[in-house]
Amino acid sequence: MNRENGAPRAAVKSPLWGNIFRRRSNTAEDILSTLRQVPLFSNMTDGELREFEKLIHQRQFKAGETIFWEGEPGVGMYIIQHGAVAICKHNRNDVRETLVLLHDGEFFGELALLDESPRSASAIAEQNSQIIGLFRPDLFGLLERKPRLGNKFLFQLALIIGERLKQTNTEIQNLRAQLDRTDVVL
Repeated sequence: MNRENGAPRAAVKSPLWGNIFRRRSNTAEDILSTLRQVPLFSNMTDGELREFEKLIHQRQFKAGETIFWEGEPGVGMYIIQHGAVAICKHNRNDVRETLVLLHDGEFFGELALLDESPRSASAIAEQNSQIIGLFRPDLFGLLERKPRLGNKFLFQLALIIGERLKQTNTEIQNLRAQLDRTDVVL
């Protein structure tokens, strides 16, 4: 109460005494919201998503900054919260060729969760981007602590990798058919 007229005193907004938990919960909700968009997590409950939220690492990348280079050992997968990432290779003349441009909610590098093979392409932020990562050691820790949840995730990962392999096989067959038609013309 204000001592002079008995009216309630207005709340003082101080960054020092502000609700530090509110900001954190917004960040956690942003992560959960992003995870819900990703097919790897589509069949998970909120509680299961919170387990993964504990494992997630966040980082901001500036436009033009490399997330990982082709040939580096893979350590984990990445999900774009906000921004855009180019997956690219360098051709024989060392010119960068973009294979695909990914946006909010899309993911890349997921094979690194299964093995540490060298990356087959580079990932470069095309614009300022907020990226979240899930790394192999963290996933293995989850598999030890919560094997049912870890296996649920791995099964979904296997389905997605299988679907991508089918799509790649179809594209290869189409390219072969085009080459066969080109050989006949020549």
